[in-house]
Amino acid sequence: MPIHNADISRIFNQVADLLEIGDANPFRVRAYRNAARTVDDQPQSMATMLEEGEDLSKLSGIGEDLAGKIAEIVETGTLELLQDLEDELPGELPELLNVAQLGPKRVAALHRELGIDTLEDLGKAARNNEIRELEGFGKKTEEKILKELERQQGAEQRTRITEAEELVGPLIDYLEEVEGVKRVAVAGSYRRRRETVGDLDILVSCKEDSPVMERFADYEDVAEVQAKGKTKSTVRLRGGLQVDLRVVPEVSYGAALYYFTGSKEHNIAVRQIAIDKGYKLNEYGVFEGDDEERIAGAEEEEVFEAVDLPFIAPELRENRGEIEAAQEKKLPELVELDDISGDLHAHTRATDGRASLKEMVEAAKECGYSYLAITEHSQAVTVARGFDRKRLEKQLEEIDKLNDDYPNFRIFKGIEVDILEDGSLDLPDEVLAKLDLTVCSVHSKFDLPADKQTERIIRAMDNPHFNILGHPTGRLINERDPYALDMEKVMEAAAERGCFLELNAHPDRLDLNDHHCRMARDMGVKVAICTDAHSTLGLRNMKYGINQARRGWLSADDVINTRRVAGLQKLLKR
Repeated sequence: MPIHNADISRIFNQVADLLEIGDANPFRVRAYRNAARTVDDQPQSMATMLEEGEDLSKLSGIGEDLAGKIAEIVETGTLELLQDLEDELPGELPELLNVAQLGPKRVAALHRELGIDTLEDLGKAARNNEIRELEGFGKKTEEKILKELERQQGAEQRTRITEAEELVGPLIDYLEEVEGVKRVAVAGSYRRRRETVGDLDILVSCKEDSPVMERFADYEDVAEVQAKGKTKSTVRLRGGLQVDLRVVPEVSYGAALYYFTGSKEHNIAVRQIAIDKGYKLNEYGVFEGDDEERIAGAEEEEVFEAVDLPFIAPELRENRGEIEAAQEKKLPELVELDDISGDLHAHTRATDGRASLKEMVEAAKECGYSYLAITEHSQAVTVARGFDRKRLEKQLEEIDKLNDDYPNFRIFKGIEVDILEDGSLDLPDEVLAKLDLTVCSVHSKFDLPADKQTERIIRAMDNPHFNILGHPTGRLINERDPYALDMEKVMEAAAERGCFLELNAHPDRLDLNDHHCRMARDMGVKVAICTDAHSTLGLRNMKYGINQARRGWLSADDVINTRRVAGLQKLLKR
């Protein structure tokens, strides 16, 4: 089965967590954390590097012992040490780490002080108000734990788009190599670029004697074959994701791709248009008359032409007005990755990033950008070693010097400044005035009531140095719900004050969501698509922000960092 860098990184982080719960030597814990980061940051697959005979022990923070463990994971798909650590811990302690409020130290404290071994124990202790009595927890933490347990119990299990991508790429490559296969495509919510997917729908056209179904069932990442037939098979991959493979005739390939891309609501609405024209539309094609003559189906574009619609991008197919816009020839020209001129939210190792200032600039240039904003955390974020005035001013001098070395590239001087509970910003105005831009973010007091949280953010926008509201709702996909907020009021305030909203492209955030992107467009609020990169590879997450922006109907003009340097500077002036 293919082993990805993310698999190795995840296992190393799990080892570090379990070591920390068991009160192991902090240096050993840190070694596994650092190794996980190193693997995550490698552009090349560890498995490929091993195949090519590269010495992994030469990588930063790896060494011979960890290199051997990487080889073990690549060869076996697991790590004996991880299994040993899990066996040593009582009950279901490792599962407690899936609760957002609990890290290894808190899990250890809950076990030590209250004898909590399982999620059931945790819920019972929270309901009995026992957790609030422990040092370092309190009533609010207890309430958050209980709320998170309730959220997990009611949540539909969906896979983040990035996790699905890691599985899709190798599988598509594998299927394309099968004898007789002509075309392969992924449909469903994956093709519509939703932030999470429930399962994967893959379509194949092939010769009649192609062994594609047998090869699909034999794919090395398959954990279980749930159904197998001549035209449809279903498997479950080892990560738990279900994949449906359908073989469709070439004459119907476009219609099938359209139909299985969805969404269901979009399909129903377009099918009604076909019915009104006297046609029948399904996954096999568009048919006319009593004898059901096929008039379209081989290509997806034919399906749209048959019902007098222009091609509608998959990201828009949610029946949220895209059909009416298509009929009126008012579909937006959606933003594309090539439209982006630079990234306005990035960190270096001066705070909690993993690369130097120069390394981040070089990586941005490799992305084809003409500028990059460096926006370290401010002093309130102590866990990230946030900047006080003195450290920020020192970095500004470094940026000035480095800008001299890059005549055709601009490094913008910025900060990700915290919005404090009272709506003030975490650094003095005279310091913020020295910057090219600010990303202003909430990193604390997520549990304020909606009216208070809204007032807090709007009060921050009153500051003349406020430019961009960072990750506006604070959510983490599948991990943390957005904080309560009146987004309409926030956008009204942004429009009135000339402020912008970030679409944070980190795949764990994608914040703004697609609905809020559309709301921003409709309310005349421009968006900054930023990666919040903490490493050079993090800059490559821009594509996920583009996906979300397209789902939210955004064009290049709606996005401020499609401008060149002079145009952006003009927009940033308040």
